[in-house]
Amino acid sequence: MQIYITLDVMLARRKVTSRDLAKHVGITEQNLSLLKSGKVKGIRFATLEKICEFLECQPGDILQYAAAEEEQQATGQAA
Repeated sequence: MQIYITLDVMLARRKVTSRDLAKHVGITEQNLSLLKSGKVKGIRFATLEKICEFLECQPGDILQYAAAEEEQQATGQAA
């Protein structure tokens, strides 16, 4: 199971910079970068709420779930 973060796609669609988003949410640009790259273990609902509020989107617009089978097919690995 893998959760993919597509925040960079939504930022591009909305023509918003990471700096502006980080400022609105109240986190550092470095932490936002870690979030965008998927290198975080979790995210607070309050943070997710502020991101969605600023980008005028739903959580499903920036988070995607892929089952283990789909993930293995995408990478070409056998189960």
